[in-house]
Amino acid sequence: MSDVDPRFSTQTKARKAALDILFQADMRGQDPADALLEQQGYAEHPYRELTVGIVQGVAEHQRDIDQRIAESTDAGWPLERMPRVDRCLARIGLFEIDHTDTPDSVVISEIIELASWLSTDDSPAFLNGLLARAVRRKPTAT
Repeated sequence: MSDVDPRFSTQTKARKAALDILFQADMRGQDPADALLEQQGYAEHPYRELTVGIVQGVAEHQRDIDQRIAESTDAGWPLERMPRVDRCLARIGLFEIDHTDTPDSVVISEIIELASWLSTDDSPAFLNGLLARAVRRKPTAT
């Protein structure tokens, strides 16, 4: 994966950095928290805090996130069939939707922007639908 477009916002750059780490971990079958520790270069970025928060959050909640992704995809579409970039972007999106105060619409917009830049032509629409379904099925706080 290449450097992020300089026109992107700080938050988009942070999500891209998190995507890089999560992609690496997924590719290697590695725990995302371990992959994060290997990335010393992110210590200098002004968006490091958000990047670390996303990666650690995905690592901590990955089992639940993956279950929510599976519930939000079309029946019979296993997580492993998703392009790796889409799978990692979906994990970022679901983590932020379920565990942060970032507005759902902002999260979805950011994920679509990254998918448009980094994944297949079909990925933005696929992720938009998946995340929109996940928002509709979002557990309510009790």
